[in-house]
Amino acid sequence: MSVLKKPLITEKVSALNESGKYGFIVDKHANKVEIKKEVEKMYGVTVESVNTMRYQGKLKSRYTKSKVISGRTAGYKKAIVTVAEGDVIDFYSGI
Repeated sequence: MSVLKKPLITEKVSALNESGKYGFIVDKHANKVEIKKEVEKMYGVTVESVNTMRYQGKLKSRYTKSKVISGRTAGYKKAIVTVAEGDVIDFYSGI
């Protein structure tokens, strides 16, 4: 199983792309060293730093005929990767 699950393509992260920072959803148990190696191998760039954040799933409730069903969405881990000056990761090349 890969350490990187998918790239983050949001307005906030797209604004960071101009300064050389890219966002990824990663495996919950991956550490910064594993994330760095995987990004360098997959995209051929030099990674300077990795910042990680863990998110807890949101509470959701649904109302049915008989009762209220409560639950939680899946939690995930997000990594913001800073690449070296001049390196670029192009997520849109395969589209």
